[in-house]
Amino acid sequence: MLPRERTEELEEKNLAPGACRSARTRGRERAEKADDLRTEFQRDRDRIIHAKSFRRLKHKTQVFFSPSGDHYRVRLTHTLEVSQIARTIARALALNEDLAEAISLGHDLGHTPFGHIGEDALSDALGRPFQHSLQSLRVVDYLEYEGRGLNLTFEVRDGIANHTWTMPKPATKEAEVVRLSDRIAYLNHDLDDAIRAGLVSPDDVPSGVLEKLGRSHSRRIATLVSEVVSASSESSSVRMGSEISSAMDELREFMFARVYLHPAARAEQGRAAHVIKSLFDYFLEHFEELPAEYRQAPGDEGTRVADYVAGMTDRYAVTVYEGKFVPRYHVG
Repeated sequence: MLPRERTEELEEKNLAPGACRSARTRGRERAEKADDLRTEFQRDRDRIIHAKSFRRLKHKTQVFFSPSGDHYRVRLTHTLEVSQIARTIARALALNEDLAEAISLGHDLGHTPFGHIGEDALSDALGRPFQHSLQSLRVVDYLEYEGRGLNLTFEVRDGIANHTWTMPKPATKEAEVVRLSDRIAYLNHDLDDAIRAGLVSPDDVPSGVLEKLGRSHSRRIATLVSEVVSASSESSSVRMGSEISSAMDELREFMFARVYLHPAARAEQGRAAHVIKSLFDYFLEHFEELPAEYRQAPGDEGTRVADYVAGMTDRYAVTVYEGKFVPRYHVG
């Protein structure tokens, strides 16, 4: 028996009835021969990890632009924290951990430089909503591997596209796990970073949140993860109970009021939006300067320019902007 077949056999035997078995995947757009060692979802995970867009996440903003400390989160560390939380929940619920991991690792590949302000700036430039979840799908479908895409399974693609709460409910329980894990991760690690940055103190967090979720970063995550496992074990869907869910909503409201919309956090956002909009306008006018894989991607010119700008890291966006718009003076 091949190693892949042993894993598939274990999945059939040990996973919960509602879990997604890799041997029963709805497949890939382009059929491929099965791998001897890895299941289909393990192959997807590996393809994402080796993708250029995954490596670029280490230089993309989470909340703070170019933080001076070494311990602030960036988009890559956020992705790894989502993956860790999702794998823990999936394992506890006897769901497919490999599928949850693959979705987690791919969910933010389409995120813009400068965090959500870049997403808003591209929406303004395009004259329509730019959604990083759908852009992540576009990255794995069309932009990676010099335009050939990663040819991922339906289940991973669905989970990536529908990981945000503004999108339809995803097709698998594993993707539902990732959707909750994403929110658990960003609310708690963004709070941790905000405390480190001095924007808020631990005592500023609403007392109801502290009482229900915990007074430390690790305790809050443990409470939320345990709640998902407990509530979902008695349900046909992945969920939280109302009391803990309400506490997480209260934490989210606090984060928007005191951190995400804080003047210190927004101080550079006007400049960041200007950089994104200027780059978009420049490359729309000079479309021939786009790399070939972007020029050849499907969609109108605005969509393909957005592909290129969204794929930039923070520092590369600034470097390109300075090269196009900042005069250079020569002495002598």
